[in-house]
Amino acid sequence: MSKIAIIETGGKQYFVENGAVLRVEKLASSKAGDTVSFDKVLLLDDGSKTEIGAPYIDGVKISAEIIAQGRAKTVRVIKYRPKSRYFKKRGHRQEYATVRVSF
Repeated sequence: MSKIAIIETGGKQYFVENGAVLRVEKLASSKAGDTVSFDKVLLLDDGSKTEIGAPYIDGVKISAEIIAQGRAKTVRVIKYRPKSRYFKKRGHRQEYATVRVSF
């Protein structure tokens, strides 16, 4: 059985396996090809033994390689009030990083 883990980054929790590719919140000051390590590991299972953190497991790090950094599609936000000439249109593009996990 393969190793699995639950990590926390960007205020969200992710279920990861060895070789998994996932999209996380933008990682500061890093570019494609860099290696990053996630030290907030909540659960680690290697098939025979399971470790659960309270809230994190001490001394465990999951490493990942950054494949790409990008921005998601535009999310449109419209505020409108009828009969008052109030109309606001805004857009937002969330930045993300695509990483390949290895441990």
